[in-house]
Amino acid sequence: MSQLLEEQPAVSTMTMIQALRSAMDVMLARDPDVVIFGQDVGYFGGVFRCTDGLQARYGKHRVFDAPISEGGIVGVAVGMGAYGLRPVAEIQFADYFYPASDQIVSEAARLRYRSAGDFTAPLTIRMPCGGGIYGGQTHSQSPEALFTHVCGLRTVMPSNPYDAKGLLIAAIECDDPVIFLEPKRLYNGPFDGHHDRPSTPWTDHPLSQVPEGHYRVPLESASVYRAGSQLSVITYGTMVYVAEAAARETGIDAEIIDLRSIWPLDLPTIVNSVKKTGRCLVLHEATRTSGFGAELLALVQEHCFYHLEAPIERVAGWDTPYPHAQEWDYFPGPARVAAAMQRAMES
Repeated sequence: MSQLLEEQPAVSTMTMIQALRSAMDVMLARDPDVVIFGQDVGYFGGVFRCTDGLQARYGKHRVFDAPISEGGIVGVAVGMGAYGLRPVAEIQFADYFYPASDQIVSEAARLRYRSAGDFTAPLTIRMPCGGGIYGGQTHSQSPEALFTHVCGLRTVMPSNPYDAKGLLIAAIECDDPVIFLEPKRLYNGPFDGHHDRPSTPWTDHPLSQVPEGHYRVPLESASVYRAGSQLSVITYGTMVYVAEAAARETGIDAEIIDLRSIWPLDLPTIVNSVKKTGRCLVLHEATRTSGFGAELLALVQEHCFYHLEAPIERVAGWDTPYPHAQEWDYFPGPARVAAAMQRAMES
């Protein structure tokens, strides 16, 4: 027994910021082809400090700043990936990706297909996303649905430190381009849906226990965050904790599926859950119309129709630009989610 204990990897309590930094640290040390760059990610360590200290450890040729040009950042990353490097490019806020959309869609996503497999684009694009800083419509968007529409891209959004590190390592090692979305509201602690800031430190959360070394969380793999028998909640990112709060307050035995990898999707985990519970709620922070929830709803309808005992519920953000002063009203909270849960149970 003592020998088995000694073989266990070292584990540390980490915030999501620390877990992401640890993932990049591990990969910089492990693979000389990994490079990290973006606006202010070098000496300053990133606007959210995710890359703090990495330039000092690995040098300016491995971790470096880029001009304020998202198209240039992603274009350089595509070229690096095509010639054998594994770049990790940071877009300072997900809202800023639009100038780089042609490079992402027309170059990164299509390179493998256009070259008949002769070239790949093994690049990871990190983007802080969603609300949490009252940044309004230019710093708080959740554009994941736009990326899932593009063939050739993978889209990932972790909800906790353990998954954040394992998914980022898997993304860096993947030969396909990965859009890695990081919910700003979860950077420093879990979120119960009732406060502007984390309600408890990550030290109190079981998924804050993160192995210090190398490990992967498989891409395309969802997680059953909370087991239940009455209702399936399909969600990801910050909304995992809002769903948990709503289930706790209503007393409904809800099963919460954390997608983790938004696309490609772990459809079997979703289908198995909905067939078990017979009811489904789809939840995300992004705008409702044409949000990724619409795709989830359609898939559940296609695969679980004869098992459904009630209409599928959907809770999302407003169909409006993200408001500055009214961020909290825009953000789906436990009250809205609880009401949808009750409707599903009463149908």
